[in-house]
Amino acid sequence: MVKVSVIMGVYNCKDKKMLKKSIDSIINQTYSNWEYIICNDGSTDNTLEELNKIVQVDSRIKVISYDKNKGLNYALNMCLKEAKGTYIARQDDDISLKERFKKQVDFLDKHSEYAIVGTLADVFDDSGKWGEYNVEEKPTKTSFYWNSPFMHPNIMMRKEALDNCQGYRISKETRRCEDLDLFMRMYAKGYKGYNIQEKLYEYRIVNNPKKKYRPMKYRICK
Repeated sequence: MVKVSVIMGVYNCKDKKMLKKSIDSIINQTYSNWEYIICNDGSTDNTLEELNKIVQVDSRIKVISYDKNKGLNYALNMCLKEAKGTYIARQDDDISLKERFKKQVDFLDKHSEYAIVGTLADVFDDSGKWGEYNVEEKPTKTSFYWNSPFMHPNIMMRKEALDNCQGYRISKETRRCEDLDLFMRMYAKGYKGYNIQEKLYEYRIVNNPKKKYRPMKYRICK
């Protein structure tokens, strides 16, 4: 039986080499009892063609696809419908270090009181590492006042908890903040999370101080 279902949404991926590196980082995990479900979210370029080439290298990888772009929350919910694992792991076009899954699975196996487990990360772009992504070890409800206390692309969650929260919410209010909405709803239901204080992920963000990565218009919906 599959223990971990990895879910990922892809739309018009510009850097196909980085996408392959990301997928390879899952294939190269020391923990091997996983399935990898990638949703092509209505790409209009050759992303689906590239995905179909990549997945041929490992039978544990599955691609699902549809014609019209519907957004990441919809794509991840489509992946959840296909997921058979006890735990759900997120992945974006970044790099998971080899021990990530093993350490997250070990943690959830040993700590039934937690439904979410994340990690720390290095931040990189084409020029190399330029920063760190740090999150507190034991987030509480007050941790959500200013930002998400979890890094969405590197979390692992109990599928039972996700199902109890009906997965990702699809609405105007959750546009580009589907992760924060999910975590807050999970905490509202009494679930809690933990961040392993170890860098087990390499998060790709272009180092451009002038760029706003989540403009205010996506935080306030009228």
